[in-house]
Amino acid sequence: MNNEQLTINNEGMKLSERIGLLFNTASVNLKIIFSGKFVYFLISALLFFMVVVTIMVLQDNASVIDDIYDLLLLPGILVMFYPVLYNIQNDKDARMLEIIFGVPNYRYKVYILRFFLSVLLLFCLLLVMAAISWFSVVRIPVLFMVIQLMSPLFFLACLSFLFTTIVRNGNGAAVAVIVVCLLFFMMNEPLANSKWNLFLNPYNTPIDMSLSVWQNVVKQNRLILGIGSMIALLWGLINLQHRERFV
Repeated sequence: MNNEQLTINNEGMKLSERIGLLFNTASVNLKIIFSGKFVYFLISALLFFMVVVTIMVLQDNASVIDDIYDLLLLPGILVMFYPVLYNIQNDKDARMLEIIFGVPNYRYKVYILRFFLSVLLLFCLLLVMAAISWFSVVRIPVLFMVIQLMSPLFFLACLSFLFTTIVRNGNGAAVAVIVVCLLFFMMNEPLANSKWNLFLNPYNTPIDMSLSVWQNVVKQNRLILGIGSMIALLWGLINLQHRERFV
């Protein structure tokens, strides 16, 4: 009986040690994510959000749900921008690439962990901003709207990660992502009600389209973004195999 209790205690200690190690690893990588100029992007996103929300509260015209979706999209892009694009660049500048790529398969764990920590951080910030919008501007489905917003933002995050593994430079990848975003913004009006529109607003139902058809367009759009995100992410991971390209 004592041996069984000792075994259970040892297993419990191992589990607690693993949990502690996981938290420590996440903490270290969060410090890396917040290093550099990320704080400036975060402050810019929050300032933009607060200014627009204040204008919405003070103006006489009643805001609608699709306005909040568009409002949260730009801060989401700003928050996503730096930690994903400069994920590898920060290690290169700190001369840590030799260490990371020297351990078999360790590079995947490091960059995937940082990537999903950045996405989780983005999700939490959007949740806070959506809650503030619900409280101050208009009643919105907070969680569902954040999930909808994460579709284009996650696609852009995966695309940014792919560009960093192709260009191998944070600044160059940033230029490529900005060009892609500008192209999609320019095509936003021609593709307003198309399933190929990256910035499709699911709450802006067209007047000349039935609700069932519009819901089908939104589902196809989210499916396309999901498939594109997985392809971009896997492509980026494949590019990480070529160690000599990053050193």
